[in-house]
This record gives sequence, structure tokens and C-alpha cells, in this order.
Amino acid sequence: MKTVALVLAGGIGSRLYPASRADRPKQFLPVGGDRSLLARTVDRAGFADETVVATRPEFADEIGEHAPEAEVLVEPDGKDTGPALTYATHRIRERYGDADEPLVVLALPSDHHVDDDDAFRAAMTDGARVAADTGRLVTFGVTPDRPETGYGYVEPGAAREADGVAFHEVVTFHEKPDAETARAYVDAGYRWNSGMFAWTPESFLDAAADSPLAPLVDALAAGDPEAGFDAVEPVSVDYAVFERAEGVAVVDADFAWDDLGTWDALDRVLAPDEDGNVALGAYTAVDAADNVVASDDKHVSLVGVSGLAVVAYDDRVLVVPKDDAGRVRELVSLLADRDAF
Repeated sequence: MKTVALVLAGGIGSRLYPASRADRPKQFLPVGGDRSLLARTVDRAGFADETVVATRPEFADEIGEHAPEAEVLVEPDGKDTGPALTYATHRIRERYGDADEPLVVLALPSDHHVDDDDAFRAAMTDGARVAADTGRLVTFGVTPDRPETGYGYVEPGAAREADGVAFHEVVTFHEKPDAETARAYVDAGYRWNSGMFAWTPESFLDAAADSPLAPLVDALAAGDPEAGFDAVEPVSVDYAVFERAEGVAVVDADFAWDDLGTWDALDRVLAPDEDGNVALGAYTAVDAADNVVASDDKHVSLVGVSGLAVVAYDDRVLVVPKDDAGRVRELVSLLADRDAF
């Protein structure tokens, strides 16, 4: 079996504004560590036989600074994970496919936090074996440690085994729930949908051909990827492929994991001070507790406030209640409409 780690690095990560901007996506930022999220992801995937970083044209020149040993694959256009993964899987099959050896793609977002690289490698290897042995599309499910409303969930069904690896059939995928529903999902043993996947190129492209991505699959087969991208709308791979496919498998990811999508996520990956504040950058706090502070070269001061995210990068300052951190996307949409993002 040959494995190719396909690292997705074409998004912007708008909810981490103002650190993340149109010309500085979050995968290039050292959030929660000394090196960029992209560099740490590529290192974590070093067990794979090959590593490919897929990105959009405007970010391509910077990939080498963070992943100098990886192959860079430039998408014709940025249209979410569905088109990106379809295009990349087609290209990976062309380059690395071998009739004498099964080929498995491990699709990995570039902006996740993982605290145990050995456990990560074990889970990814198990998922690759299931994909190669069964021909199923595989998603990796994280066992929840809280009723999180910011993640989608996977409902596991019957237990199965392939090549000595345990997995479950997927009953269905569930969108991000409200708090009460999230508690019910956790109690029922559902997994978080991590957004990490494994598949053989044949299995994935066959499923994509029976989805809204069909025009892109046809255009890729005809050698015209630009026309294929023009023919499809932006769509996630979850919605376009996984939620429609039959026989999807979920393999447990037995490691602490976080999608660093919003500023409140820093509460979970950084050590707090004695008042519960966490910080990236210099700060001083007086009678202030349970805040998230992030800045570049600016010193941030807090007095008498709690439960806030205070972020200062470049010439921009963001102040938002941590509980509303997901609403930063609304702000970014407004700024983008004004050409101010």
C-alpha cells in the first residue's frame, strides 16, 4: 500500500480575523505553537510515502516556506473542499497510481491541533488500511470530550473489521447542533466529524461522479480542469460526497484534537494564567479573567473584563465575547463587501 498525504491549504480561516486576512491565511500562522499550522501538519504527516499540499494560486508561492519538501498542487480556483479534493485526487492518481500497489489518499486540513503524533499516525494508518481493503470512503471520528456546537457529528452504526482494523459503518452525518442536541449526540456515542479522510482515488472519484461534482470529474477525465471548475459551484466534500455516498466507514481517532477555527479555541490549547486568561503575545491584566488575548507586536492591556477575545494584528483590533467568536465570520463578510478585508 502506498499512501499520499494530501494537505489542504487553500482556505483563509476568516473567523481568525484579524490575524487571518485575505493575503495571510491562518495555515501560515503559528497559532498555538512556534511554527505555522501548515508546517506542523506536514511534519505530522511525514509517515506517508508522499506529501502533497493543495492550495489556490494566490498562496502557492508561500507554501515552500512552510513545507519545503512537499509537492505543491495549485487548484485552478478556490471553490471549497469538494472541488479541491476532486482535482487533487485525480492528479494524485495520475502521478502516483500503480496497478501493482494500492494507492490511498489521506486528506488532511492544514489548520488542526493534534497533541499526539504517534496516535495520529496509528489512526491514519488504520484508516488507510480500511480504505485499501474495503474500497470504502473513510472518515476519522474523534470521541467528544464536551457537547460542542461548533462541530458536525458522525453517527456510527454496525461494527466491522478490515485487515485487522476495527471500524464502524456510518449511519449518517449530522450538521452542527444546538447545545441540547449536542449533549444528546455525546450521550449516544456519536463522534465529532474531524474533516480528515482516507480513500482510494477510484472510490472517491466514483462517488464524486454521482454528486454535484460530476461535471468536474468529467472535465478532468477530458483533460480540461478549468472548464470543470467553471461548471461547479463551491461545495464542501462533506455535503457533495460523504453525505450522499453508500458504505462510508468511520475509524476512531484516539488523540486529543481541535479545529482551530475560532479565537475561543485557544482556551483549549494554551496554558492559562492564574485568572484563566490565555494569550498569544504580550499582555497585562488587572481584575480580568477568562479572556483570550492575541497580538503580533502590540502589548494588550485588560482591566475589569471577562469572557472576551481581544485580538490586535496589523492596524486592526477585534473585541468579541468568546461565546460569539463564531460570529466573526459575519464581520468578515461585511468587511469583504467593503473591500476592507
